[in-house]
Amino acid sequence: MFAEIAAYAFIVLVLTGCFLMWFYEPSMKRTVYGGAYPTLRGVRMSEAYASTLNLSFDVRGGLLVRQIHHWAALIFIAAVTLQLLRMFFTGAFRNPRLLNWLAWVGLLVLGMAAGVTGTVLPDDQLSGGSLSLIEGVVQSIPLIGTYLMLWLFGGDFPGEKIIPRMYGAHLIVSVLILALLALRYGLVRRHGHTRFTKQRPRPISRRTGLVALGAPFTATCAVLVLLGTVAQINPIWLYGPFEPGSITSGAVPGWYMGFLDGGLRIMPNWEPTVFGHPLTLAVLVPALIVPGIFFTLLAAYPVIERRITGDRRAHDLLDRPRDAANRTALGASGVTFYGLLWAAASNDQIATHFGLSLTALTVFFRVAVIAGPPLAFVVTRRLGLGLQQRERDEAEHGVETGLIRQLANGGFEEVTRSPDRPSTDLARGGTSG
Repeated sequence: MFAEIAAYAFIVLVLTGCFLMWFYEPSMKRTVYGGAYPTLRGVRMSEAYASTLNLSFDVRGGLLVRQIHHWAALIFIAAVTLQLLRMFFTGAFRNPRLLNWLAWVGLLVLGMAAGVTGTVLPDDQLSGGSLSLIEGVVQSIPLIGTYLMLWLFGGDFPGEKIIPRMYGAHLIVSVLILALLALRYGLVRRHGHTRFTKQRPRPISRRTGLVALGAPFTATCAVLVLLGTVAQINPIWLYGPFEPGSITSGAVPGWYMGFLDGGLRIMPNWEPTVFGHPLTLAVLVPALIVPGIFFTLLAAYPVIERRITGDRRAHDLLDRPRDAANRTALGASGVTFYGLLWAAASNDQIATHFGLSLTALTVFFRVAVIAGPPLAFVVTRRLGLGLQQRERDEAEHGVETGLIRQLANGGFEEVTRSPDRPSTDLARGGTSG
């Protein structure tokens, strides 16, 4: 249901986004706030921040819709991530579903882009931190970084054009996400659903689609409304309007961008000088090179596996992860790499709450990011091969039941059963496999 949940969350995003569009003002022009929130009344701020405050305190139901929109964005990216993991570990990306895999990889990248552009729009201190990070990453690009930064911000940071441009980019990315979801739906209707060996095929029909839309869509909406009601998220009125040169203490990005923040935190301060110009590897490598390689390999993996294995057959049946031990081990190493970078994004919080040295923790993550993925590969591969061997042994010798039977000649033997035979058959008088 991960794919369906992603689609349902996107529907909620579109509906709530259309509501928010009527009240949000994508402008960085300065104004004086005079709304219902007393703490910031009389403070100069951008019209984008003031309109977001009005949405939260002056528009009936505005805060609820804002929070539902934010939670739906987080759940959308989570569902896309889980769908990609499910497809990878079960081999659902194989021929003829390569285009379907690429659509989901594109949805992950676009979902992250939509999250970043949407986070910037309120123009509060937290979104200002994201803008500062974007500025640093763009400037780290050799030769053209400064020119790209000036073009993006329309002059000196932060300028007056970045919020309108991010607003337009947010809308364009949303349209692209809709197009990829429509493409994915068409591909499923064309190729059908994948399934495991013992599962019956799922029928594809208009009536089935309408029936399947009902209860899961309602449940998804209900969970999002519940989260928007009881779980506060992104309270911009506590952060205050963005001011260049300042950032909210303890500010962290959305969970889906945590691996980038973690890479920036643990990367050594490498800044060599090449032909008289500094090369900021401390930002360029973790923010652009590593993610670029990661997502390129992720998109190209079906082609790489097909080249290595030579398997070009059409596959409608899924693999169990244990039956593809090498692929599963590779996926586990990738998850380990991502997870360690994700954890490194909170190295300061871990050090504070557990009384650890921040320097020692940073060194640990530097070593773990390099040593962890190979270790996860070896352990996962051995587990997969061990499970395969156990199944072969059970098929040859039967499954041990712990029951002993006395033979006619006075000897004893252990009662075994076939791996495909329920153990309850023994209680009904079965004997051996």
